[in-house]
Amino acid sequence: MSDIVPPEVRPKPVVPAKPPHVGAPSPSNPFPPQGLGAGTGGSGPPPPSAIPVMIGSHGVSHAPSHTSSHVGANHGVGNSVGGHGGVGALPQGAGPQGSTDGGTLLGYIGIDTIIEQMRKKTMKTGFDFNIMVVGHSGLGKSTLLNTLFKSQVSRRSAGWARDEKIPKTVEIKAVSHFIEEGGVKMKLTVVDTPGFGDQINNDNCWEPIGKYINEQYEKFLKEEVNITRKKRIPDTRVHCCLYFISPTGHSLRQLDLEFMKHLSHSVNIIPIIAKADTMTIEERLDFKQRVRKELEMGGVEYYPQKEFDEDMEDKSDNDKIREAMPLAVVGSDKEYQVNGKRVLGRKTAWGVVEVENPNHCEFAQLRDFLIRSHLQDLKEVTHNIHYETYRAKRLHGNGGLHPVAANDTQESNL
Repeated sequence: MSDIVPPEVRPKPVVPAKPPHVGAPSPSNPFPPQGLGAGTGGSGPPPPSAIPVMIGSHGVSHAPSHTSSHVGANHGVGNSVGGHGGVGALPQGAGPQGSTDGGTLLGYIGIDTIIEQMRKKTMKTGFDFNIMVVGHSGLGKSTLLNTLFKSQVSRRSAGWARDEKIPKTVEIKAVSHFIEEGGVKMKLTVVDTPGFGDQINNDNCWEPIGKYINEQYEKFLKEEVNITRKKRIPDTRVHCCLYFISPTGHSLRQLDLEFMKHLSHSVNIIPIIAKADTMTIEERLDFKQRVRKELEMGGVEYYPQKEFDEDMEDKSDNDKIREAMPLAVVGSDKEYQVNGKRVLGRKTAWGVVEVENPNHCEFAQLRDFLIRSHLQDLKEVTHNIHYETYRAKRLHGNGGLHPVAANDTQESNL
């Protein structure tokens, strides 16, 4: 009987220990991150659908296999999002701030971040706003603008002090000012007009003003058709025209109707009643209703026009403004003490007319409407409606504009 040799007993292979940061699969994360050396004896690499994908300015790429297990710490999706601003596909189980079981991303990812990008861009470049004032001399046009922007923006000259008397305007003149508030930069251009309607013969006295408005459209158009265009075309187009109505308490003059009728299709006209403190509250309400009726019968369109309402929300907001037109305002750049507070106002024998008090006048409503809620819309209507109307008419009548040489645009580049 031969000896029976027992089979050789070999020791079991040693399975490498799983790194502490590599977790087991879970319902929320079926493919845990793979660390260095974890491929031996462990689960295979995750399928492509589980690999976070980044979509940035350099195309689509996958997270490299040699990266650290903490995705988003220094490489992969987190670096792409933080470095290039791309939009990444979040791994399953990511929280609202992009947190995962293996680490955290560098910040919130979403397409709504474009609003923040636009805000930063606008704050760097700033924007332009050009406003024109038209009306008789002595209606407080310059004072109202100074009150509106809380600074001396109308007819400013070197060495002009606050206590000096504002000189009378003798010609159409544009004065630009740079205003910065809360980090937002704005180039404000105030276009002052001559004493409108002060002459004995006022026939066609609106023509110089209409000519100036069209000249600004022409400058912008020549810059657009130029062969070598600027990165940012200077915008001198009039975005808003404040038309001052005399507080007669009776009716509009024929000159007022003719001016607004001729220029309402070229510029955004906002009619306002100047020096409203010269009328009682009852007289003011009656005068406002009479002016609205005369404007409607005369076919005068003033801003905001009904056909430009984009949706029901715009219609609801603009209807309230249209019902309040024309706004009765009071302007003053002098402060007085009222109930222990310093307020802007006009002092009379009966008390102080507070400019910013809605019970005294509608200046606060004009300021909110003009600056807070509709400033951007005024610029858009000017560009998309009034300028496009001029451009189409100009190109159609001229058979198309030829490219302008550099020396021809020297004046507009200044």
